[in-house]
Amino acid sequence: MKELAQLFFKYGAMNSGKSIDILKVAHNYEEQGKPVQLLTSGVDTRAGRGIIASRIGLERQVTPVMMDTDIYELVKAVAHPLYCVLIDEAQFLTKAHVLQLTRIVDELKIPVMAFGLKNDFKNELFEGSKYLLIYADKIEEMKTICWFCKHKAIMNLRIHDGQPVYEGEQVQIGGNESYYPVCRHHYFHPALSTGQEID
Repeated sequence: MKELAQLFFKYGAMNSGKSIDILKVAHNYEEQGKPVQLLTSGVDTRAGRGIIASRIGLERQVTPVMMDTDIYELVKAVAHPLYCVLIDEAQFLTKAHVLQLTRIVDELKIPVMAFGLKNDFKNELFEGSKYLLIYADKIEEMKTICWFCKHKAIMNLRIHDGQPVYEGEQVQIGGNESYYPVCRHHYFHPALSTGQEID
């Protein structure tokens, strides 16, 4: 019996290896001669629009997903068979995008793997993450450790001029200079430049 296509959501805090994992999955498919469609949110321009870049130096030019992109139609228009659709920075997708992913799985019978953050720096769900948590067939956490201790990081702490930031716009693109993966304790009591925890 043929295995059914499914929608996967793999989430993790900053530095949990999401981008390197998606590039590895794509490589594994393509090494076997199985084409994939690689996408990333057009919102993330750290390495340039439409580029998946890992912190260890690997990067790849892919198709950017913009606000008005219809991912279902984009995938449906591909001339050759696709074995998987892979999407990085999936937290920036809209509800409409996530519903398009469900159609790719249910109607085109192509597996979709979405990688992204779950919660923002205020511990609110991103729109894409919220609807992926609702609609995904399988949800998996990608683990990393807290910037300040050995515990698992479950939150993302925004930093500005060496100080924690708990208010502001949800989307502010940045890497290690702007965000730390942290455990719950160090989210509220970060051990910053002085080496002392903030009470």
